[in-house]
Amino acid sequence: MTLDVVILAAGQGTRMRSKTPKVLHTLAGRPLVRHVVDTAASLEEARLHVVVGHGSEAVRRALAEKELDFCEQSEQKGTGHAVAQALDSLSDGKVLVLYGDVPLIQPKTLRTLLEGVDAQHMALLTVNLDDPTGYGRIVRNDDDAVVAIVEHKDADAKQRAIQECNTGIMAMTAEQLRRWLPRLSAENAQGEYYLTDVIAMAAADGIEIQATQPASSIEVEGINDRRQLAALERAYQCRQAERLMAAGVSLSDPARFDLRGEVTVGRDIQIDVNVILEGAVTIEDDVIIGPNCVIKDSVLRRGAVVKANSHLEGAEMGEGSDCGPFARLRPGTRLGAKAHVGNFVETKNATLGEGVKAGHLSYLGDAEIGRDTNIGAGTITCNYDGANKHRTQIGEAVFVGSNSSLVAPVTIGSGATIAAGSTITRAVEDDELAIGRSRQVVKQGWQRPVKIPKD
Repeated sequence: MTLDVVILAAGQGTRMRSKTPKVLHTLAGRPLVRHVVDTAASLEEARLHVVVGHGSEAVRRALAEKELDFCEQSEQKGTGHAVAQALDSLSDGKVLVLYGDVPLIQPKTLRTLLEGVDAQHMALLTVNLDDPTGYGRIVRNDDDAVVAIVEHKDADAKQRAIQECNTGIMAMTAEQLRRWLPRLSAENAQGEYYLTDVIAMAAADGIEIQATQPASSIEVEGINDRRQLAALERAYQCRQAERLMAAGVSLSDPARFDLRGEVTVGRDIQIDVNVILEGAVTIEDDVIIGPNCVIKDSVLRRGAVVKANSHLEGAEMGEGSDCGPFARLRPGTRLGAKAHVGNFVETKNATLGEGVKAGHLSYLGDAEIGRDTNIGAGTITCNYDGANKHRTQIGEAVFVGSNSSLVAPVTIGSGATIAAGSTITRAVEDDELAIGRSRQVVKQGWQRPVKIPKD
């Protein structure tokens, strides 16, 4: 059977106290609804329908790169009304209903749920909670069959004592859904069309309701306020930390680690506290990452060392290279094997060959630097003329003295020496010494001015 997934993402989320639609608040660096869309897209041959309403244009933009069918719910009249907006777009197979603010649902759980759906069965995901306050309760008959869901506000005292709760996630055939949705009523405490009312309709029609539960209740926790968002963020990060440690990564404190993307890891990696990995990151064997580092869309080759408080984005560190503390490697940076970038050095679109050393307080932008070259403190490549960027080409085994300015475009040959304090504007050939500074003048007997007393 075909599969249509309807994701409800139309609500405002008033308890978030935000102008941003609730489903666009982020968890692990991605909008909540993006987590749900990615999970749904992993199901075999799923067609995805996203029901939007409040902030619909912003939600559409956030998901623009995905192949989705958007359905507009101009008035928020409940979950049943929301699903009805997608009814005309559905095929004749199975239908799975998900929620844009329940980001941690797992594909395995959904596949198990869908296995129970056919012409005589629908499926419902439930969860047992110690404190079910606010959740709809699962009502079963004497044969333990599910016969209804009662919302908390509509439940009596006996029903509120039930601990099996509705997650809102359910699956049925499109034919069943088309039969039940037009029969929904808004005669309840909220004055809304509850999707949960189809459970009683299914039971009345002789459709068996297959109730399954997730491996962990965290999968079905929704987000209504910032406290819940923070709690799910930590739950998600704990899950990622456990996965990495199982793969051979040592985390100094798993509670102080954040993964906001995808990471590929080797073995015997050490990661200190307050490290954030974003985007696509590859970390090979024996890498050491110090505290308070941010690493985004970067590759760390075997044995690389990132010292404390460094920021890497779009960079590649070669085998045995190191950077920091307080280094910034910007997009396009490539460090060769055993290259060293020290404290307060910034690089951008720069390739540093094997064994290059840039110890401290330098800016190296749009540069190609040959192996075994030494860059003195305070050196900058002047790559921007106010309109265009230009490159600096430095050969092998060059010595650049401290406080030098290399005005691009410029080429410095292998083995050359740049005297400290020089401004270099012309090419320097191999093995030459270049001195580009003003002549020092010393005046004997000079008297420093003194402050004139005020009357």
